[in-house]
Amino acid sequence: MQYLPSYKTFFTIALLSGASAYAQYSPEKPYAGKVGATLSQSTVAASPFNPAAPKGAPNIVYIMLDDVGWGASSAFGGLVETPVFDSLANNGLRYTNFHTTAICSPTRASLLTGRNHHSVNVPTVIDAAVNFPGHNGYMPFEKGTIAEILREDGYNTYAVGKWHITPSPDLTPAGPFNRWPTGRGFDAFFGFMGGETDQYTPALWENTVKVEPDLHGQHLTTVLVDKAIAYIAAQHSAAPDKPFFLYFTPGATHGPHQVDKSWVEKYKGKFDAGWDVYREQVLARQKKLGLVPANVTLPPRNPGVKPWASLSPVEKKVFARFFEVYAGFLSHTDYEVGRLISYLRDTRQLDNTLVVLIIGDNGASKEGGLSGHVHGINEYINGNLFTESYDSRIKEIDSLYDKIGTPQSGPNYPVGWAQATNTPFRYLKQDANSEGGTRNPLIIFCPKLIKQGGIRTQYSHVNSVTPTVLELAGLTVPKVINGYPQDNLEGISLAYTINNPAAGSRHHVQYYEIAGGRSIYKDGWKAAVAHERGTPFSNDKWELYNLNEDFNEQHDLAAASPAKLKELQALFDEQAYKYKVYPLLGDSTRITPALLTRGPLDSRRSAVLYPGLTQVPTRSAPFLSEQSFIINADVELKDDQAAGVLLAIGGRFSGFTLFVQDGRLKAVHNNNGRLTDLTASRKLTAGKAILRYELKYTPARRLTDPAGTEILYVNDEKVAERTITKEDAVITPYDEGLDIGRDQGSAVSPLYRSPYTFTGKLNHVEIIHP
Repeated sequence: MQYLPSYKTFFTIALLSGASAYAQYSPEKPYAGKVGATLSQSTVAASPFNPAAPKGAPNIVYIMLDDVGWGASSAFGGLVETPVFDSLANNGLRYTNFHTTAICSPTRASLLTGRNHHSVNVPTVIDAAVNFPGHNGYMPFEKGTIAEILREDGYNTYAVGKWHITPSPDLTPAGPFNRWPTGRGFDAFFGFMGGETDQYTPALWENTVKVEPDLHGQHLTTVLVDKAIAYIAAQHSAAPDKPFFLYFTPGATHGPHQVDKSWVEKYKGKFDAGWDVYREQVLARQKKLGLVPANVTLPPRNPGVKPWASLSPVEKKVFARFFEVYAGFLSHTDYEVGRLISYLRDTRQLDNTLVVLIIGDNGASKEGGLSGHVHGINEYINGNLFTESYDSRIKEIDSLYDKIGTPQSGPNYPVGWAQATNTPFRYLKQDANSEGGTRNPLIIFCPKLIKQGGIRTQYSHVNSVTPTVLELAGLTVPKVINGYPQDNLEGISLAYTINNPAAGSRHHVQYYEIAGGRSIYKDGWKAAVAHERGTPFSNDKWELYNLNEDFNEQHDLAAASPAKLKELQALFDEQAYKYKVYPLLGDSTRITPALLTRGPLDSRRSAVLYPGLTQVPTRSAPFLSEQSFIINADVELKDDQAAGVLLAIGGRFSGFTLFVQDGRLKAVHNNNGRLTDLTASRKLTAGKAILRYELKYTPARRLTDPAGTEILYVNDEKVAERTITKEDAVITPYDEGLDIGRDQGSAVSPLYRSPYTFTGKLNHVEIIHP
């Protein structure tokens, strides 16, 4: 086996404060000893009070990365060096026909439960769940997670990293917490609840308790590995014969792409030849490794992607830098996973550990647009990527060249690199119709079971992983978990492939659907439609592919084989009704907040919030985007020098903040790094006051169009007013949430340093939707 980097960590005992896990099934048993009137008349007998795992049961580790394309890591032919992944693959099995759902939350829900994602009510990212069966975001307890199953089998269970499958309405300090990680079978959780987070000031939780976000310069992936090792160290010290399950899901390599400069400089100049050459070199490596058929050719570039040779010198410069950062981020992740693997080896646990490594929860990300971005994912969410001048964007990115990848940036590469890292496939993350959106590398490593590395080509899906692991470990799903009768698993175990590379595929049918884009697979044939969001489904044009002969979907057979297409369309319809895929979303019917699953804060016209409330995710907080609202802060001031944040939502890349500075009330919008502010015309005075902000929204079409006014009041006296644009009114920061009385994460405005706690007495803040 190849050498893996040694670990460096402190041996710590993890305090599992704040956990709210359900009890394991452990009924009281008849006492086997003798109970006499006195101790001398009694006989002690050993009494097992807790479930015990079968003797020799393996440790189980799930490692899932985020937004990594099929052709990124060297383990699958990519040009990004991942020696740890290479080692696991070379001493385990590479699965080349493994599929995810095309986007993060559904993939994670399917992985943990062994079911299809609509079966567990997770149709797309959990933030966009809507109130229909199959779509509401509430994973049923009748469909237990692998953690719930393993706890009943006597395992300790830990989740470290990204979660992103708790319904948005439940992500408040009031919970309920039964669908947080510790409510779905994990003894302990340390990580972030949203889809992404900053790598240096992350929104972290331990169990259900908020963790201060400042990592003091450490990278999040390093901190996550340290925490995973601490959990395992404590468990192994207390019960060395007890197996554990670790669900390790770092934010890498989802945006923002941030990593220490030393990792970036390792790749300086190595991608100057561009994405076209990258694709050619990776395809040649994939063929040499035996990962793709020898006759595979590269598909055309995705729409809008320019030939690298046609780019200007500035475009080449900044685009190469984006990918140097990405490559450094992925290599750093590989190194950190190596610390975890080395720890298990050094503590003599690795030989009895089953490692499932999934390199990406979907295809490479399109969220950088054609230009890439440096100010965070809100440039994609708000639409700036698609409405601003391309040339102006390139000029701005060039001016920030030295910051790309640092904590002062929130980068994601342009889609030309996304397709390159998806080599040899076309299309990307979110495209449930395509192999580029749904095919990811799977590596299974288990020294006890796998004696020689190899490649497996049998068709499989992320819902196959949990059934596979349970079969390999000799475990079964309890008929009842926490009082809930359990439904059947829906994935097909891959255990039959471990020692039989030539075995025929047993996973015959699989549907895919994200936001109306959809496909259906049956025994090598695939019918698919790339639905354009916002258009009627009657406009959709289905395509047909024979994947047995056309590895990367280059030859549409719909016209040549209409009967086969019709057969598969009928099969999709059947599967869609069976697994609650309908109704399809993404047509001309707009998904308004009224359709979303709504929580206690975003379903009232008025919400009173108190200091101490921090980092409530945007979708869980009162909804402020593109609508009129009023903020009233009830304060008491000692003098005219009060300062600090009253309300902040978001962080340094995007958000809104209402605060006092130099005795004056201020409001600042951070629109992807562009700042607009409103300052009161006079200073505050000592005494009680109601500090009021009012946004009067007028619907607008373009981000730059006028969209109403915003006004500041002190005790009903108007002290400032200005006209706003639609961009100011789109208040949907994704990485960081809502804080009252301070700015808990990174500062929304550079006018202050977070947390910038309010120095007066803040009684409460009321948000009113008139």
